[in-house]
Amino acid sequence: MAIFAYTYSDPLLDEPVDEDIWGVEIEQVYADLGQREQLRLLMATVQEQTPGYLLLRKLDELGDTLTEIGDRLQSIEALGIKIITTEQDYAVNTEGDAGKFSQLFSQISQRQISRQLQRGHAKNRRKCLPPPGRAPYGYKRGQDRYLLNRSTAPVVKDFCEYFLLYGSLRGAVRHLEQRFGKKIAVSTGRKWLTNPVYRGNLHYKDGVTIPNTHVPILSDSEAAQIDRLIRRNKKVAPRSASAPRSLAGLVQCEQCQSKLTVCRVTHRGKKNEYLYLRPLACPEQPRCKAIAYDEVFQLTVEAICREFPKIVQNMQAPPLEQIQAQLRRQIQAKQTLIDQLPALMEQGVFDVQTAELRRYHLHGEIAQLQNRQNQLPPANLAAIAKTITLKQFWFDLSEAEKRFYLREFLNQIQIQRQGSGKWKIQLKFIF
Repeated sequence: MAIFAYTYSDPLLDEPVDEDIWGVEIEQVYADLGQREQLRLLMATVQEQTPGYLLLRKLDELGDTLTEIGDRLQSIEALGIKIITTEQDYAVNTEGDAGKFSQLFSQISQRQISRQLQRGHAKNRRKCLPPPGRAPYGYKRGQDRYLLNRSTAPVVKDFCEYFLLYGSLRGAVRHLEQRFGKKIAVSTGRKWLTNPVYRGNLHYKDGVTIPNTHVPILSDSEAAQIDRLIRRNKKVAPRSASAPRSLAGLVQCEQCQSKLTVCRVTHRGKKNEYLYLRPLACPEQPRCKAIAYDEVFQLTVEAICREFPKIVQNMQAPPLEQIQAQLRRQIQAKQTLIDQLPALMEQGVFDVQTAELRRYHLHGEIAQLQNRQNQLPPANLAAIAKTITLKQFWFDLSEAEKRFYLREFLNQIQIQRQGSGKWKIQLKFIF
């Protein structure tokens, strides 16, 4: 006995269906994507060649309204064709249980209303319009894009600038409350730092990011630097990320693999203080000894001045330049395709919906390429190297500024003990 199958997919919401999902041998598969031409062909075919079974995923696929679904369902079953749904229990509901049948159609009606709303949102995404809901803090909704809110955008800008300056998320949250009286959670502050909207992009729930849709609060360079700061802070404890001492969270003992914490020692009645680095959890017996903080810092600066120029020289070699040039060419090529879409529509190659879908995906691909480009080392790394390899530069900085530069380039400072109280350091650069 012949078995037919039918599937329907909305191009705005669904992916095309694999014909091998049924698990049984199918004589004929009818599949629609957007239009229902194959359904009309199916309805005409079963009048002449009546199959024993018609496989559906859901009854919803037989039409856009309950009336259409009911009429087609009645026409098919009047021919003696048994309908089997793989994602519904319709076969059970047709055994004379009017209550279950009514409940099933009520569920179909609710899903149709939901999909109609989703379809409207999907159309707005294709037109690169903001998603539904309130605009993020710092913006207000315009007719077709987000507009800067002049009273709240400076608050977000100042928050991000403070984080860029000191690299401390909790410190930026406290700064916001002290200066503007704006209380936010640390999790909210983290979302602000990574929110694509503040970078001039729209990000939709399907994972696609559309670049350059409105005026940004953060520039591309600031956004890339924030991403680097967040990545580096993930490698240290939350308290170390905002610790007042620049070496906090960076130093590790190679022998016992323990992180070294900063300890402060003072003498009663004296203002001078002495800083030491000692292991947090040393398993060795006897325990690894503490080391003077200033000595570690001075040796770290000397090692940076000695080793960093060589690393920069290697990174500025052709491979890095080729990667940057390749990404720029790929972005330009996709932008050229976007610019050609209006001409292709005039020539009849694309209809409006197809062109919007193509533009939507191209914008998403450009955003991915730009993200890869932002993750590369700073473009002015050679100029930065000339500055940070000057010893006096480091000693003129505040502790917060030292912390910023150290974590911008260093992944870890390892203490290599050599016996008899002697030791040396080994730097592990991020690049």
